[in-house]
Amino acid sequence: MTTLVMGIVNATPDSFSDGGRYLATADAVAHGRALTAAGADILDIGGESTRPGSQRVSARVEQERVLPVIEALAAEGAVISVDTLNASTAAAAIAAGALIVNDVSGGAADPEILDAVADTEAHYAIGHWRGPSSDMYARAQYDDVVDEVIAELGGRHHEALAAGIPPDRLILDPGLGFGKRGPQNWAVLRGLERIVAMGPRVLVGTSRKGFLAEALAEIDGEATEPRRDLATAVTSVRAAQAGAWAVRVHDVTATRDALHISRLQTGGPR
Repeated sequence: MTTLVMGIVNATPDSFSDGGRYLATADAVAHGRALTAAGADILDIGGESTRPGSQRVSARVEQERVLPVIEALAAEGAVISVDTLNASTAAAAIAAGALIVNDVSGGAADPEILDAVADTEAHYAIGHWRGPSSDMYARAQYDDVVDEVIAELGGRHHEALAAGIPPDRLILDPGLGFGKRGPQNWAVLRGLERIVAMGPRVLVGTSRKGFLAEALAEIDGEATEPRRDLATAVTSVRAAQAGAWAVRVHDVTATRDALHISRLQTGGPR
């Protein structure tokens, strides 16, 4: 299996890494085109930041940010994922051409999102989530983080099936960086094979996240964006080796190249 690369398009003013760069529709569309040209298989378009400490925005504002971008890029043939917690945004995005709904809350933020997806042919990515970004670390208490992520994802997966979403349209995301502190994220990465063994496709997103910055800062106190992108590429290779279906990244080129070299080293498909 060749792991797919999902490129991130943040049409937001406050995302932790690139907030404001692609808020204007024209800038977001141009960025999506650049990511596709760099080799992205999927574009994940979001209009609400889920960085630690972020505050919610209205569905109306979110849709004003993402729908024109989705329509433009889908019309050009891009495979579009919408990064949203809202049922109404999910439904509108699917109507605009999105084929995947990437919900980092796994339906917890807006339970109606399951019905919104079930009524369509879209795929649904279930994120592991213990609460809103405004205080996500308050819930970062685990006895065994891998066991608990598996159990909680399994519960969300069951709810999605009960809502009528077929199993072949479901994706699991262990939620790296969401409600997990540094060592807990590394434990989840080491335990990815167990999450892949649950059966559904697995999406992994480490891109530029705080636990990578913390690890880089241990070297010399610095964690610049290019260094985070290199660390993202390394952890994306780890995800691919564990059997991940796709990795979600800001820098498509670095991760695409790393995945290609990894496949050559291991004798996998080009």
